[in-house]
Amino acid sequence: MPRRLTVAVERFPIAGAFTIARGSRTEAVVVTATVEDGAMRGRGECVPYARYGESVESVVAAIEAQAEWLAGSGTRSDLFERLGPGAARNALDCALWDYEAKHQGRPAWAIAGLSEPGPVTTAYTLSLGTPEAMEAAARLAAHRPLLKVKLGGEGDPKRIAAVRRGAPESRLIVDANEAWRAETIEANLAACAAAGVALIEQPLPADEDGLLAEIPRTIPICADESLHDRAGLDALAKRYDAINIKLDKAGGLTEAIRLAHEARARGFEIMVGCMVGTSLAMAPAMLIAHHAAYVDLDGPLLLAQDRAPSLFYEGSTVHPPEPELWG
Repeated sequence: MPRRLTVAVERFPIAGAFTIARGSRTEAVVVTATVEDGAMRGRGECVPYARYGESVESVVAAIEAQAEWLAGSGTRSDLFERLGPGAARNALDCALWDYEAKHQGRPAWAIAGLSEPGPVTTAYTLSLGTPEAMEAAARLAAHRPLLKVKLGGEGDPKRIAAVRRGAPESRLIVDANEAWRAETIEANLAACAAAGVALIEQPLPADEDGLLAEIPRTIPICADESLHDRAGLDALAKRYDAINIKLDKAGGLTEAIRLAHEARARGFEIMVGCMVGTSLAMAPAMLIAHHAAYVDLDGPLLLAQDRAPSLFYEGSTVHPPEPELWG
């Protein structure tokens, strides 16, 4: 029976609001691709991101354009010739991984030649706000071993210090989302060092990050917006110490696995991250998360309600997906 492709747009309210340097949201809008043949079904979820020139409409159209190819002889390996890195390819690639796993009766990690994933500790994100609000949020989350702190540029040293007061024992990652500038980066780096920050994510705009090769630092710096897939690795030399692999940027699990292997070979530490989505978006990333130095797969923890079935979160420990969810 030929395979059929369907695409759905789903909305999941966020618990409160999710705020970063580029703005604030109260819901996660996700696009889900489903590949089925009447007997088996595979699903993949993506989050279109305006920062990368994507919209819900453009991503839906890009996925739907693959329906005829998929109904014929299209395979997951052919997908790279049809779609570039980004959310659309991610949803379809992950749907095809799930479909293959269901058809073969084998877990996706085994098909990929990876080791079996186990539970990992995920970061928990604190949204950007005033120092007072962020300290209060940090106190509520101080039981979590790893916190990811969203920063916004001006006033960040006070925010960093406030979060450390609120969560004196937690390890901290800070994520500026490109909000720092040349004239403030050294003061912000000093504030991070004083607070014992473990990792700094994307401090400068992607097109202005050459400065990072010249600035001495004691804290490793991780590329996010500056890297999507393997094609961008060459430009990171001397600028970054780690990379954030997100399936929505890389364009799916297939490229994420390859990117992780090549980045490690070049000496980069690995962080596995996410957009704000449901457990269906996090599940494929679990296949590479247990090899990462840092894991940031807290999207479902930020939602008012996750989809069902879902990943099992035990505090900040996230467990691999059951086949009913994915893979």
